Amino acid sequence: MRLLALLGLLASCTLLLAPAAQACGPGRGYGKRRPPKKLTPLSLKQFSPNVAEKTLGASGRLEGKITRNSERFKELTPNYNPDIIFKDEENTGADRLMTQRCKDKLNSLAISVMNMWPGVKLRVTEGWDEDGNHFDDSLHYEGRAVDITTSDRDRNKYGMLARLAVEAGFDWVYYESKAHVHCSVKSEHSVAAKTGGCFPGGALVTLEDGSRKAMRELQPGERVLASLQSDGSGQLLYSEVIAFLDRSPAARQQFYTLVTDSGATLSLTAAHLVFVAEGNCSGPVASSQLQTVFASQVRPGQCVAWARGAGQEGHLSRVRRIKMKEDMGLFAPLTRHGTVVVNDIVSSCYAATDQHRLAHWAFGPLRALHSWGGPVGHQAEGVHWYPSLLHWVGSRILNPKHFHPWGMMDIDR
Repeated sequence: MRLLALLGLLASCTLLLAPAAQACGPGRGYGKRRPPKKLTPLSLKQFSPNVAEKTLGASGRLEGKITRNSERFKELTPNYNPDIIFKDEENTGADRLMTQRCKDKLNSLAISVMNMWPGVKLRVTEGWDEDGNHFDDSLHYEGRAVDITTSDRDRNKYGMLARLAVEAGFDWVYYESKAHVHCSVKSEHSVAAKTGGCFPGGALVTLEDGSRKAMRELQPGERVLASLQSDGSGQLLYSEVIAFLDRSPAARQQFYTLVTDSGATLSLTAAHLVFVAEGNCSGPVASSQLQTVFASQVRPGQCVAWARGAGQEGHLSRVRRIKMKEDMGLFAPLTRHGTVVVNDIVSSCYAATDQHRLAHWAFGPLRALHSWGGPVGHQAEGVHWYPSLLHWVGSRILNPKHFHPWGMMDIDR
């Protein structure tokens, strides 16, 4: 209970402070130019952020080695940036191969290096490793890590080089030795899941008049079919959409698509929560029968709650198979009840953490603000500020096991 009280207090304080934090427009007291940010070099053996590399707050968990013959080899992309020198001592081009996120951060860092030291370039001494030259748990095997120096090999620059890497957006930077700086990034799946969890733009919800509307066309204030109980059971009713926790119409993403015996299919991102049950998949959903799991954890043979219409209870339907599907759009509507029926399957509005009830409780202040007629900060596109805040707080006070390994939002910078 102390944990819940603390989370609620922090959320409430943020709601009170949000207007001040958002006061950045022109006018008296707002027109002063901010002084340039002072950059402090990292010390030898210092790492940033100050957590272990393969934790959610940094570059995240391992996903497995990538070899030239593996299916995931296509995730690696070569970097031919002329402003970066690649040592490539193996003469195979392996050091140039990396994930797109690693490539983007490295290219950004290359610009910073040239701006900081004219005439000096960024130098990569180690990139993707296919020869087993690192420890078994190294991110070099996944193309998510690089070891870097400056082209002039001036070791007095390496502390500042590490700081520039932090500013460039690497998810973990380690001034590992006097000879180089180690940098790594989250996996592409993790970054793709920065929104926590969403539905594709073509997913269908049911409106109060019985018509169906695509998620991309849904607007706050509309009422959609949802579950009365926070565990996905109970009668179905129409619940108001009070905000979008994420709304990214142009994003393309991989979705887990659940195909059920009822014929209903549901597509969700990996870290989104869905209600499931074990055992017999016949009859109405009983109270406390459902539990929430991440979409990536659903298995064939489990049951989901299939909705038949308002005023009725959901019925169980067995998941026949699960497939991966790329689709357009990322949408995460938040209803007053914290549930939503999508493509006739009862789903949670929440993601990233495995505790639906805790998530619903933590969003209480946002629902209260909406009820009082206040703004909830709805944005045309992108991630809502409130779940970003909650995830930042939760990732620092909750056990990491409660978070999806791909659900860490990229909010540290």
